[in-house]
Amino acid sequence: MKLLQKIMGILSTKQSKIVGGIALLCSFILVKVLKFDIIVDPAWITILCCGIPIMYGSIRRLIVMKQIKAGLLISMAMIASIIRGHLFAAGEVVFLMAVGGMLEDFSIARTQKGLSSLIKLVPKKARRIFNGVEEECEAEALHVGDILRVLPGEAFPADGVVCSGTTTVNQAIMTGESLPVEKNIGDDVYCGTINCFGTVEINVSKEPKDSSLQKLIQLVREAESKKAPMQGLADKWASLLVPISFLLAIFIGLITNDVDKAVTILVVFCPCSLALATPISIVAAIGQGSRKGVLIKSGEALEAMAHVDVITFDKTGTLTNGDLVVSDVFSSNVISDEKLIVLASAVESFSEHPIAKAVCTKAKEISSDIPTASEFKMTPGQGVEAIVDGSLVRCGTHKFVLDNQEHCLLKNVQEALDLFSSQGKATLVISQNAEIIGVIALADTIRTEAQECIKELSAEGIKSVLLTGDNNNAAKFVADKLGVTDVFSQQLPEEKVQCILNLQAEKHIVAMVGDGVNDAASIKAANVGIAMGSFGSDIAIESADIALMGDKLSLVTYLRRLALATFRTIRTNIIISMTVNVIAIICSALGLLNPVTGALVHNVSSILVVLNAALLYDRDA
Repeated sequence: MKLLQKIMGILSTKQSKIVGGIALLCSFILVKVLKFDIIVDPAWITILCCGIPIMYGSIRRLIVMKQIKAGLLISMAMIASIIRGHLFAAGEVVFLMAVGGMLEDFSIARTQKGLSSLIKLVPKKARRIFNGVEEECEAEALHVGDILRVLPGEAFPADGVVCSGTTTVNQAIMTGESLPVEKNIGDDVYCGTINCFGTVEINVSKEPKDSSLQKLIQLVREAESKKAPMQGLADKWASLLVPISFLLAIFIGLITNDVDKAVTILVVFCPCSLALATPISIVAAIGQGSRKGVLIKSGEALEAMAHVDVITFDKTGTLTNGDLVVSDVFSSNVISDEKLIVLASAVESFSEHPIAKAVCTKAKEISSDIPTASEFKMTPGQGVEAIVDGSLVRCGTHKFVLDNQEHCLLKNVQEALDLFSSQGKATLVISQNAEIIGVIALADTIRTEAQECIKELSAEGIKSVLLTGDNNNAAKFVADKLGVTDVFSQQLPEEKVQCILNLQAEKHIVAMVGDGVNDAASIKAANVGIAMGSFGSDIAIESADIALMGDKLSLVTYLRRLALATFRTIRTNIIISMTVNVIAIICSALGLLNPVTGALVHNVSSILVVLNAALLYDRDA
């Protein structure tokens, strides 16, 4: 049995199908065109390479799984043609069916790299504090209550609560937030997130197998398993096509007393063009999409995209550019806006924080003469300070810049902070010798094409939903700018998935557009998962059915038009296939076709289907 399966495996390869196609072409030229009298017809090679695997698979499905597939009808036609000595006809029908299977496999192929990449994010080692002594241990061996020490730049090996120290944490893989988050004693941290600056100790709150990152991995795995592969049209109709064609062939054969007519009916009835109708159109659409920078990895998803009525968007890196820039400056009367930014950049130039980089970038645009700072100090989670031109300059929270004293802020400063906070912007308060001299606000800028994309989708009756792990103010500010009314903020990965499942439960066909690791599970859970390719997380891209390699939101609306055009092409191909088959059946019953000419006519519908799909490749959807 194992030997048989091994042989079938070899015969089912792409190389085997190529050999079968070459042999069929040789048979047509040598036997049909040149009329050579050869000992062994090359069509036998085609039957071996393409027909035997189809017959084996059909019989196995019928006996083991009690399923009738299109391959059973192909096998019947092949055997009948061989018995009557029409080897070319037998080779032709099995070769076309094999090509259809190859195209379908290609169009629905899914990558498994996303899950393996996600698993790699799980830390393998941990620094456990035992009896006051630090020891290295396997992360899998941790238990609730263990005390761990995490150094700057390291990933947290488990979910826990900070019990010593302060820091900032990049937790984008869990929440998608564009800014590192301050963590103090009592704050929660997640497995796999990155400790940016300060050394902290945490008390493990969950077993490794129950961590947030493991839960995310499980969500991706479950979402992947719930997506069934696309079923071919020919297979959907096989349970009807097989008995109808068999009975019709017997009926015509008995009435006309002509076995060749019965065999011809079986040959022309074979659903090769019907089997090609979907995959050849999908492959053409994949080619068309690749020319525009759209990588389509799932035929099923492209079909579903034509029926999507809700699209959920992540915020950071999807609707926004994902990079902080200085958006607003509030300065006191003692200094100008430009000088405030330059002064702040002198201190922030020593820091690797995203806010510091944004301030320094803006300062370089304003002036090439940045003062030199000395005696730089950083307080994790609060701010930085340095001596600039003899003055102590601090940048950070208002308490930090006022030397951690509970001073009342000036009314205009407080109003500026409140305004920037309501807009979801990050703020940097600057003081000089313990006197606040200004506030710099930073924001993640909205993509230029985002508003037009939302507007076009709305015009087509598609509802847009903002689904983000960012805070309420930041989410609402972006939503208001883009005209999105449905907003779900502060969403963890499992909450994003649940939101999508809720929409699906309401009978919506949902697409999810995202770019981060935290979007991987929701991208998998959606009917259509779309990843922003150029700057998106590799895991999000690998988890998605479709990747926008041009990283332009306008490609979302292009993708929708392409999907609709593909769906129309598939329907046209079905009509072509059925029409030619009906005509061929009538001609076979009237004796106008024999098995060989029937095989050639049978080729006509397949060629028409391929040509129609090729038009899809050439059109600008």
